[in-house]
Amino acid sequence: MSYTISAEIRTEIGKGSSRRLRHANKVPAVIYGAGKESISIKFDQKDIINIQENKEFYTDVLTIAVDGKDVNVRVQAMQRHAFKPLIEHVDFKFA
Repeated sequence: MSYTISAEIRTEIGKGSSRRLRHANKVPAVIYGAGKESISIKFDQKDIINIQENKEFYTDVLTIAVDGKDVNVRVQAMQRHAFKPLIEHVDFKFA
């Protein structure tokens, strides 16, 4: 099964801007990998909350649509809220 997530480039970096994103129901994330420059992105909480319950989300290659380009990635790490069903941050690796 193939998953596609639409995302936007994140220009503000840091704890305060990440908190503001989470309050607006957005998820801050980063895409990184060897030999490529990392990309800070943000996407809607609703885009990921249901698909992250499938095991294929963690094992298969995902597609992230960023500024009209499709980037193939794998999930490296995910931080969840302590007691709410929310995603706080996702680390993706270039596939």
